[in-house]
Amino acid sequence: MAIQTNSLLTFSAIGNREDLLDTIFNIDPVETPFMGAIGKNKSDAVLHEWQTQALAAAGANAVIEGDDTTVSYTFAAATVTVRAVNRCQISRKDVVVSGTQDAVSKAGRAKEIVYQMVLKNKELRRDMEFVLTNNQAPVTGNSTTARQLRPALSWYSTNVSAGAGSPANGTTSAARTDGTQRALTESLMKAQLQSAWTNGGMVDLLMCGPFNKTVISGFTGNTTRTQDTTDGKLSAAIDVYESDFGIHTVKANRFSRDRDLHLLMTDMWAVSSLRAIKAIDLARTGDNEKGMLIAEYTLECRQEKGSALVADLTTS
Repeated sequence: MAIQTNSLLTFSAIGNREDLLDTIFNIDPVETPFMGAIGKNKSDAVLHEWQTQALAAAGANAVIEGDDTTVSYTFAAATVTVRAVNRCQISRKDVVVSGTQDAVSKAGRAKEIVYQMVLKNKELRRDMEFVLTNNQAPVTGNSTTARQLRPALSWYSTNVSAGAGSPANGTTSAARTDGTQRALTESLMKAQLQSAWTNGGMVDLLMCGPFNKTVISGFTGNTTRTQDTTDGKLSAAIDVYESDFGIHTVKANRFSRDRDLHLLMTDMWAVSSLRAIKAIDLARTGDNEKGMLIAEYTLECRQEKGSALVADLTTS
């Protein structure tokens, strides 16, 4: 093969326009299954408080006919509420864009600061989901230390299956202590579903990481799976699990720890915001534009005994 002498080729030509699509592709996940499933509430102070109530245990109860409580009778003690607390944590994302960058012609977006603020909003929500479902220690905070909320993992106490070396009870002052990892089994999960139900819970969401989602999809339950081959599709996932104690949606969470299986009664949890996510234009201090997204929020665990945790699971 050959070309004519002095042929002008693209390799040496000057002035050819670039071919750049006017689209920006991004597949980074933005789903927040935990925040999306639980309630929303409003805080009015940095220290957010709420009350929980418990009934006396059921027992034998019989009295004589005509009983008179005025005759040598001792009344039972009144049942008082318990006050629960969590501190609001501040999470923030910010960006600064030069005036020149906003002025030049760009592919895939018009105004750079607006585009960047949209990205930061998504990143902030991912950070919040991570904070709420991971294993951080609560921090009171001061003028030099950021406040940190108490995440879901440290609230579980009543219904917990943990590996060796991990205490069952959550703590108000430290991160949960991880134990020896072990494989997730259907019996482990069913035992905690039963425990939560026995204590008044109605678990409606099973939330775990990607590996243990595949483990749950391998559970057989009490039925034999059948496959309809007429549509040419093979279903190998369990997205709804029905136990003796209810129907439970199963969701994988990319931002929670894969070693933890949360069995959630979702209406007993809520994100309470002192300041919901807000975009703020910051003052110019030069040839640039600045923006900030900020949220101040905490986690309400309204009744921990309605949910359960299977902790310290293997992840591969």
